[in-house]
Amino acid sequence: MITVVVDLGERSYDVVVGAGAAGLLPDVLPAGAKRAAVVTQGSIAFEVDPGVPHERFLLGDGEAAKDLSSVEELCRAWSRWGLTRADVVVAVGGGVVTDVAGFAAAVYHRGVPVVHVPTTLLGMVDAAIGGKTGVNLPEGKNLVGAFWQPAAVLCDLDALRTLPERERRSGLGELAKYHFLSGDDLLALELDERVAAAVRIKAEVVAADEREGGRRAILNYGHTLAHALETAGAYDLRHGEAVAIGLVYAAGLARRLGRIDDAAVAEHRRVVAAYDLPLRMPPGADRDELVALMSRDKKALDGLTFALAGPDGVEVVAGVDPDLAHASLEEVA
Repeated sequence: MITVVVDLGERSYDVVVGAGAAGLLPDVLPAGAKRAAVVTQGSIAFEVDPGVPHERFLLGDGEAAKDLSSVEELCRAWSRWGLTRADVVVAVGGGVVTDVAGFAAAVYHRGVPVVHVPTTLLGMVDAAIGGKTGVNLPEGKNLVGAFWQPAAVLCDLDALRTLPERERRSGLGELAKYHFLSGDDLLALELDERVAAAVRIKAEVVAADEREGGRRAILNYGHTLAHALETAGAYDLRHGEAVAIGLVYAAGLARRLGRIDDAAVAEHRRVVAAYDLPLRMPPGADRDELVALMSRDKKALDGLTFALAGPDGVEVVAGVDPDLAHASLEEVA
């Protein structure tokens, strides 16, 4: 097992990475937890035993379940069961489960402890760590949410065996992002070490900027276009696939702004291709719509805003010319 600490003072917690990590669940529950509400989806073939009396609560499948109605249904079901602050929520699943269950835990009784057991690579390196929870609106991704740090995160690599191949590969899009945040050749590492390396990067960034006041926004590298593609809803893309396209797009945009050179763009393409992820948008993508959607991104406080590579690493760049953003879409069309 590899343990990484997310250092937040009194609210610090461990992220444990390794095969069989879920077996540690009884050991990481908050002291005195009486019962556990295990939130998962019917399609997730991964069982956990929290070691205390527990009940399963099922969310719908797919991104459609990541909405306010799911949060309401979950909170009402917990109320009928009698969930209290002396209990704990255990979220078992991918980003949809940890986001919805984490947000519901944050607002139910104004805060119930939560432990995440991510079952997807995407969840292990991103969604389950850092306390960002939220749901989508028709107008955009993750527009309603809360910061609610978990008590622990258990990244059990055995869970990855339960994933369909495309879902497993989708998680590699988020892993690819960390290549450019770390500057290291993560492809040279074994999977557990690669996941742990990504977790360390995220833990360090979260510890420095828990509520996304500045630096934490670099974790959205590749996500501005990715979220626009997902919000448009007309394209058959998993999140990690959309992030992969977003990484290539961000590299091209950074080159147009004079922040990086051709070699850096080629390196983005090399890493994305090494994970067998898409380098281009689906045919027929509506560029005008995508630019409009990118302008609604939650980072966009001063015009079009992107996390972009540069001489000092990935940084947030505001006030990007919409015409330049539109023209850069040609490179991934």
